[in-house]
Amino acid sequence: MNDRMNEIAFQIILFAGNGKSSAMEAIQEAKDGNFEEADQKIKEAGEELSKAHGVQTELLQEEAKGNGAGVNVILVHSQDHLMTAMTLRDMAVEIIELHRLRQEVR
Repeated sequence: MNDRMNEIAFQIILFAGNGKSSAMEAIQEAKDGNFEEADQKIKEAGEELSKAHGVQTELLQEEAKGNGAGVNVILVHSQDHLMTAMTLRDMAVEIIELHRLRQEVR
C-alpha cells in the first residue's frame, strides 16, 4: 500500500502544483489588464485543484473504510501543497478583482 500512497501523494502534488501555477499566471494576466485571460487561468486553476481534491477524497474514503496506510511524509506534504494551492487560488480571485476595480477607476 505504501507505493499506492506515494502514487496518490504525487498525483495530489501534480494537480495542486498545476493549479497554483495557473493561479499565479492569472494574477499576472490581471496585472497586465488581460482579464479574460485571467478568468480563464482561474478556471484552469479550479479544474486542476478539483482533480487534486478528487484524489484526496478517494484517499479519505479508503481511510474511512479502514484501509488507511498510516502517516506518510510524502502524503502529508501533498496535503500541505494542496491546501496552500487552494488558498492561493482563492487569494488570486480577490487580487484579480482588485485589479479589475482599479482598471475601472482609470
